[in-house]
Amino acid sequence: MAFIGGGPVVEELDAKFWRLTEPLAYRGAVDTFTVPAGFRTDFASVPRPLVWLIPRYGAYTRAAILHDYLCRGEEVDRADADGIFRRCLRELGISVPRRWMMWAAVRLGSHLRGASAGDVARWLLVAVPSVVFLAVPVTVVTVALLVFWLVELSFWAVGRLGHRTTAPPPTPQMRAA
Repeated sequence: MAFIGGGPVVEELDAKFWRLTEPLAYRGAVDTFTVPAGFRTDFASVPRPLVWLIPRYGAYTRAAILHDYLCRGEEVDRADADGIFRRCLRELGISVPRRWMMWAAVRLGSHLRGASAGDVARWLLVAVPSVVFLAVPVTVVTVALLVFWLVELSFWAVGRLGHRTTAPPPTPQMRAA
């Protein structure tokens, strides 16, 4: 189970979209999926504010192109496309935290696609408390790091004020045996 051949060969269409100039093939456990030449992609569909965390392209570019293709086609349903995406990320050696974030984002997108107001409200009912729950430790750690930095800065400043210029220590002399 792996991509067949080298990396994707693409040409830039505009600032956001690219087109495959050669097919991209992936051999799964049972099926082989081939993204045809001419397929248009934006690589990983990362919201602009999060590009610093997960760039639009990287070691996972082939997985992102395959996922785009599978989501637009009828070969597999959306949940299977998301699962294949996660498996591709693992096979490409993407770290567990990054792989989880990317997979969770595509699953969230799948769940919210065509969702009713009630579905979105239920999702927010879970998501908002989760963010609040994480905000407390993030705040505590950030404040602790700031205090630690201030303590280090004060010790450095005191050390610089009390720093005396002295002659360098003597260099050891080597004797011939």
